[in-house]
Amino acid sequence: MSNIVIVGGGAGGLELAVKLGRFCRKSSVKVVLIDKNRTHIWKPLLHEVAAGSLDADIDGVDYLAISQKNGFHFQLGEFRNLDRAAKTVTLAPLLDAKGDMVLDERSVSYAKLIFALGSVTNDFGTSGAGEHCIFLDSVKSAQSFHVQLLNEFLKLESNDNTQQLDIAIVGAGATGVELSAELFKTAELLNAYGYNKVSSSRLNVTLIEAGPRLLPALPDRIAQNVASELRELGVNIMLDTAVSGVEKGGLKTKQGAFIPSTMSVWAAGIKAPAFLANLDGLESNKINQLVVTDTLQCTKDDAIYAIGDCAHCVMPNGDKVPPRAQSAHQMASCLFDNIKRESKGKSPKAYRYVDYGSLVSLSSYSTIGSLMGNLTRGSVFIEGRLARIVYISLYRMHQLVIFGKLKTLLFMIANRINRRIRPNLKLH
Repeated sequence: MSNIVIVGGGAGGLELAVKLGRFCRKSSVKVVLIDKNRTHIWKPLLHEVAAGSLDADIDGVDYLAISQKNGFHFQLGEFRNLDRAAKTVTLAPLLDAKGDMVLDERSVSYAKLIFALGSVTNDFGTSGAGEHCIFLDSVKSAQSFHVQLLNEFLKLESNDNTQQLDIAIVGAGATGVELSAELFKTAELLNAYGYNKVSSSRLNVTLIEAGPRLLPALPDRIAQNVASELRELGVNIMLDTAVSGVEKGGLKTKQGAFIPSTMSVWAAGIKAPAFLANLDGLESNKINQLVVTDTLQCTKDDAIYAIGDCAHCVMPNGDKVPPRAQSAHQMASCLFDNIKRESKGKSPKAYRYVDYGSLVSLSSYSTIGSLMGNLTRGSVFIEGRLARIVYISLYRMHQLVIFGKLKTLLFMIANRINRRIRPNLKLH
């Protein structure tokens, strides 16, 4: 039996596993998805987990359950090593919370191997960042931030003076911008739930960006409108400000300033996991991404592929495919189509990234973005309720791939019911 092994169950990896599992269900091909977590959360929603507007325990997707329903196999484990000659990947021993052995080191053979590991936060070696900043690149870190946030707000509630909660966010990309707005919504909801001394006036959020504007990867009009909305909420925006070091009580800038911070978040850059660098001779770039051809195959091995944030893929015009959820979705779709083509004796088609636009959600306050991207001569700027509907639909499209039409519809209905019966904020 030939195996198609997918390492990483993020947006692209899980969608590909579901599609391949359904396609190969009645064949001799075994599709295996490997991930170190038991559940999946769509990564663009991690800032909502951190702020408490999304409960990962309720909204997470169980890999084992979804694998059983879609014809693929799930293995819980963390990637350790690759042996290209033997065509095997090795998984690290699985330990419980006490450090006791659950499963020993295991090997999984493959005919095709697909890395869909996503990315992790890149602190660029900044002194103290790893020790004193929270990186929102996993559910665990987002949940940790949320618990700390609730504790800090509780301190404010028990304090009669005018003390503020200082939160510094390094990096004004989508994650930093969206988290900034969600924090003010959290303060607003806590006030409604009885934290009478908690208000936006006692929340001091500083958004720090080394470049000249917010959202450097998005059109300038979007960045300007977002900046205006954030300032109206009360966010202190510091542009052209590079952080040189992080301490327990704040951040130091290269200009010599000190920014007080009780909680610090680093959201300034991404890189692929470190173990991908020069993995058994595979070509990688300076941020550990695997270099792939236009068919998403690694340049040194046609049997190994990479999709999503861990892939370095260059478009015909020389630009690099951006690390976005829509890129991972498109790559997964392209690779699935090519595997189907190969099963019919056809040659693969080249992957072409299509920019369908960009949207930024500022919690329930506003949503701003552009549609169509490079499909027309110009982008269509949208904001407000229409933009919010489109923003939510991006997640619904992800659910459609995983669950199908009927279950996605049921999830939408359940979500409306939950708004009536559940708190609007996770309070624990």
